[in-house]
Amino acid sequence: MIELARVFLKLGTISFGGPAAHIALMRHEFVSRRRWLTDQQFLDLVGATNLIPGPNSTEMALHIGRVRAGWRGLLVAGSCFILPAVIIVGAIAAAYVKVGTLPAVQSIFYGLKPVVVAVVAVALWQLARTAIRAPWHAAIAIAALAGVTAGLHELLLLLVGGVAGMATRGLRDSKVPLMGAVLIAPVAAPLAAGSAATVTSGQLFLVFVKAGAFLFGSGYVLLAFLRADLVERLHWFTEQQLLDAVSIGQFTPGPVFTTATFIGYAIHGTSGAIVATTAIFLPAFVYVALSGPLLPRLRRSTIAAGLLDGVNIASLALMVAVTWELGRAAVIDVTTALLAAATLLALLVLRVNPAWLMAGGAVVGLAATRF
Repeated sequence: MIELARVFLKLGTISFGGPAAHIALMRHEFVSRRRWLTDQQFLDLVGATNLIPGPNSTEMALHIGRVRAGWRGLLVAGSCFILPAVIIVGAIAAAYVKVGTLPAVQSIFYGLKPVVVAVVAVALWQLARTAIRAPWHAAIAIAALAGVTAGLHELLLLLVGGVAGMATRGLRDSKVPLMGAVLIAPVAAPLAAGSAATVTSGQLFLVFVKAGAFLFGSGYVLLAFLRADLVERLHWFTEQQLLDAVSIGQFTPGPVFTTATFIGYAIHGTSGAIVATTAIFLPAFVYVALSGPLLPRLRRSTIAAGLLDGVNIASLALMVAVTWELGRAAVIDVTTALLAAATLLALLVLRVNPAWLMAGGAVVGLAATRF
């Protein structure tokens, strides 16, 4: 247990670069170096994480801990992987609440936000190339994007995408791909969530436990859920505040889901950070504990694969809409446009680590507003 805790505390502290980079670090640590797992066992766990909602790299940590030391290993590995990022983000959130309105801080975020939007856009492009492999995939994506534009609730779109994926899996009839549009079209209104003048811990918990329980595809889908709830429905955050939170979640090591720590602290201080963090990660612990022994078999199921395809494609539609809105808030002049373009070039052509690009964006933003 001590070794398990030590290794995952280290990984949680150094794991920059998003879920793919986190999983690569885990493979190096547990397959190549320690030989706790074979390559095939590691790939089976990667496949398992793709069949359940939640943050993939955190769920990989949970699976590895479960395989190594049972349910106690699951708890130790998951908690130790998350803890460093929670501490770092919580400290930044405390500083942000105190000095977030100072010109220097605003200058840093001025340069950081367009870089973050570009990082998300590239991740979205890469995910789309993996997810959209057939005409019916594209049809579901277009139908889901139309649903987003019409204001349909994100959970409804994920559900319909999953049903459409199961219905069209393995079928080649050119009329079948239209099923996604047919299923979404009759739904005329979004599922509404009430707003509140005073935020309670219970409301905060429900918002983030819902996000943790239903997010498929990537941590980047979190942006769609948070914007829909915090900005549009509940009005707890502004677009700019959400961009600040996302920037911190991207810039720090560990799971992107620790964005919840930042938001929780900004809304309700230390107690809010604890509630939001617990709520968003709790479903992952439950899912892995309950499904770990079953998922290798489900991964080979045609129905389960179709469900996953449909949900992932609907998630992409949510991310496209959110990235567009965040981009409009972040790219506001020539400097921010150049930062976004340079980030795209560096990521797509030069393969630069996003953490370095975000640090550079912060420096450019500070310099551009000072001179």
